[in-house]
Amino acid sequence: MITEKQDCPDNIGKCGLLVGGSGLIGGGILHYFKTHVGGGFELLGPNSKQLSLRAPEDIRHHIRRHRPEFIINCAIAALDSNPLLAYQINYLGALHLARAALEQGIPYIHFSSAAVLPPGENLTEQDRLELTAELPNYPKSKLLAELALAEMHRKHGLDYTSIRLGVVYGAHDHKIQGFHRMMFAIADQIMPMLFTNRRAAHSYTNAAKIPPFVHHILNHREEFGGKTWHFVDPEAVLLSKLILTIKAYLQAKRPWKLFLPYPVAHFGTGIIHFLIRLMGRIGIDARMPAELLFMEQFYQTQTLSCSHLQESSFVDPKPEATVFTELPHLLEYYLTRWEALNLITSFNKEFFDCGRESEDFVRDPARLLERLER
Repeated sequence: MITEKQDCPDNIGKCGLLVGGSGLIGGGILHYFKTHVGGGFELLGPNSKQLSLRAPEDIRHHIRRHRPEFIINCAIAALDSNPLLAYQINYLGALHLARAALEQGIPYIHFSSAAVLPPGENLTEQDRLELTAELPNYPKSKLLAELALAEMHRKHGLDYTSIRLGVVYGAHDHKIQGFHRMMFAIADQIMPMLFTNRRAAHSYTNAAKIPPFVHHILNHREEFGGKTWHFVDPEAVLLSKLILTIKAYLQAKRPWKLFLPYPVAHFGTGIIHFLIRLMGRIGIDARMPAELLFMEQFYQTQTLSCSHLQESSFVDPKPEATVFTELPHLLEYYLTRWEALNLITSFNKEFFDCGRESEDFVRDPARLLERLER
């Protein structure tokens, strides 16, 4: 089970430390180990105030105090973080945790990203971008972390596993980011055209499948240790098809089936940057959606090969589940949430029945009392 106690109980077979438990990935792992795993595992999930990745002594003290038998790192800095924060969280934080794991002689599970890969089809675990100063902060910091972990494994025997994810989709993400930002843009009718081309395809990762994989690799260290693994759905997804499918589910008018050329999209992004800087000078705080930093990737194909994983001992718990099969559930979950927060009002409520439960409360509250007698 999962706990936030100060120490791992002595009667637990494996006690672990998970960093980044407030996010979609970390939160899913915590929930899975609490509800699906028996008494053989215990996970501690300290928040950033209890354990700071920017303080190596804080990490060492936490490790020595709680004596975990493995470490899982799901923490990341925001996509649009400044260089210092990306460096401290994505690279140094991962390094501090890896050194602590090495000192204790325990496994270290690290989550990486397809952002470290170049464009292309069926990219393998051996593929990587070239490390240059020109890389954006996010891929540069994640790439540095991957390279450092591999070096620590070669030179010092670090028992690590690096898991590269594609575009992650899943429920219970409390931030509007990544794949969910795209859903929000379509639901709120702020995407007028398709910001991609007819050929651009990407690999997607089902967040619900990640926790069973983590559980499996913790139980099979000899097979999964010292390696990088692509964890993505087998079939690549055309971005344009996905956008239009979401539009069809929502019965929305936009985006129109018009492909905006990349030079035009790039120019528009530059205009937005200029306007944001201008507003900042007059005291208006505005930020550009972080996903627009990766505008070029919307127009490029990047698909990850998962043949290495398919040949391993891990068995997909739901091989039939894809981003398309999960869309109805994801849309209903997030539209209900966004409606409750008054973030969007333009989607077809009748179709998803998101507002039906509260309709009597708003229009005819006496009916709620009448139901008590039934």
